[in-house]
Amino acid sequence: MTLTTERLVLRHWTEADAESLYEYAKDPDVGPVAGWNPHKNVEESLEVIKSVFTGAECYAVCERETNRAIGAVELKLNGYTDMTEREDECELGYWLGKPFWGRGYIPEAAAELLRRAFEDLGMTTVWCGYYEGNSKSKRVQEKLGFIYHHTCNEVPVPLLNEIRTGHTSYMTREQWLSGRGL
Repeated sequence: MTLTTERLVLRHWTEADAESLYEYAKDPDVGPVAGWNPHKNVEESLEVIKSVFTGAECYAVCERETNRAIGAVELKLNGYTDMTEREDECELGYWLGKPFWGRGYIPEAAAELLRRAFEDLGMTTVWCGYYEGNSKSKRVQEKLGFIYHHTCNEVPVPLLNEIRTGHTSYMTREQWLSGRGL
């Protein structure tokens, strides 16, 4: 499955993406704010591709011109998220390599995944969260039209062995349709 937007290609990860993933995931400004450690080497990035980026709706974010993986966007379906147990709800997750910040790529990619969630997959609600201090992720959710739902003050972050404050937002199919003028 490949999805396209004006500037991006969203495609499934392949083992050939390991070097590109490492290049962006090793940056200490990228992973920790999202709850994961910077990658230590290409082998670790390859293992992440094989064991973490395996969800049916997990996509590498690529610029159209290069088709090189520069980030990730995913709809985490039931079984891959702790935000909901419902089959008709999912969680949106994303990250982007630092050299590409500020270009609007993640809102563009996430908007396409919201379209997919509501039109193709029949979702009724998409959930999304961010940890306290991740203002870029908060801003993406605001741009997309997510509605604040709640804050949890003691959220375990197992990959970093930390406890953080997490904020959760949501979007219903009806909100998505009304935001598109439908």
